[in-house]
Amino acid sequence: MSVSRRTVVGFAAAGSALAVAGCAVKTPAAVNSPVPSEPSPTSSAMATQGAVDAVRFTTSVADGATVPVDTVLTVTAEKGSLTDVVMTYTDPKAGQKKVQGTMAPDNATWTAGSLLEPGMAYQVVVTGHNLTGLDATTTTTFSSQNLSLKQQIFPTILSGGTVGVAMPVIVKFDVPVTDRAAFQKHMTVTSNPPQEGSWGWQSSTEAHWRPKELWKPGTQVSINVDINSIPAGKGTYGQKSVTGTMTIGRSVVLNADLAAHSMQVIIDGAVAKSIPITGGKAGFLTRSGKKVLKEKFAALRMNSETVGIPSTSPDFYDLSNVQYAMRETDSGEFVHAAPWSVGSQGVANVSHGCIGVSTDNGAWLFANCKVGDLINVTGTTRTLEKGNGWTDWNVSYDEFRKDSAL
Repeated sequence: MSVSRRTVVGFAAAGSALAVAGCAVKTPAAVNSPVPSEPSPTSSAMATQGAVDAVRFTTSVADGATVPVDTVLTVTAEKGSLTDVVMTYTDPKAGQKKVQGTMAPDNATWTAGSLLEPGMAYQVVVTGHNLTGLDATTTTTFSSQNLSLKQQIFPTILSGGTVGVAMPVIVKFDVPVTDRAAFQKHMTVTSNPPQEGSWGWQSSTEAHWRPKELWKPGTQVSINVDINSIPAGKGTYGQKSVTGTMTIGRSVVLNADLAAHSMQVIIDGAVAKSIPITGGKAGFLTRSGKKVLKEKFAALRMNSETVGIPSTSPDFYDLSNVQYAMRETDSGEFVHAAPWSVGSQGVANVSHGCIGVSTDNGAWLFANCKVGDLINVTGTTRTLEKGNGWTDWNVSYDEFRKDSAL
């Protein structure tokens, strides 16, 4: 699990007060007694110093305890102040690790800067002094709870590199998240220039973030999924924190009108090319809706059995080298070169659901489009289902925000 964290949540634990005379405490040297028969300002001051109480250290975790991984350790000093707190644990693979923390301005409190790693033995060495400057040290040891892999949720950021203006931020989790709000509080997206946006959970294992409007070309996007040891419900916790970045490239929007059998390619707001197309025939209608290009393949095998058309059907196909294929949906719709249907392109819809173009136009589209570009398909009575691809733009921003956990 990752150890770096930017934010923590509070933890209320029963603490134990550790006085200077406690176990593993370095007791200050005794003060020499003044001579009673010869009082002086110096001896009087020393007597007063000897009457000052010893500094008391209190940790929020009891010595020898085993505590949850979402514990935030704190140390406080009474009748004195802290000078240093060293919190460490030993990772069997990486050796000894130091936990960074923050000292309060008055040196009365120290707070760990991260939650705990599972199944680790921790040591906290505290030093400080009382009001007269006499030093003291105490040590606390404790363990964090052990977690199985099924109790740890691993996040993956899919968004990265240079992408199109419709690209959502996509985070996937390998174990279902029950407490989505707890995770979402620690998931942030920032952009330069800033744009308003929201998270929307597509399922218990996938969360998207999209801006209110399409990204502005040139925007720099930073993603921080800071969930290490954050509780996600049903005894599960974040396994690590991850970060990512992506850059928004130029604006490319494909407007495909299947009733007119034509596609206009809009680059940075201007029509760059008009392309004759063919779409899905009766029984295999192409879905209308706002789609996002997911993948690009210079060449791809396409077999109808993968989309539910068996080898016994008259519509069966098995094409080993389909060129310039760009995925629109998870159900198998692509924009691709279809030299076998050139005679129908611009005239009729004859495909099994894909948008077919000539080889030359396919090569041009492949060179000018990228993952994250928007494909706006119109002209059919079949609509795009939620989650069949990256469908974030197929609903209004207000509708998308309804799937936020906060």
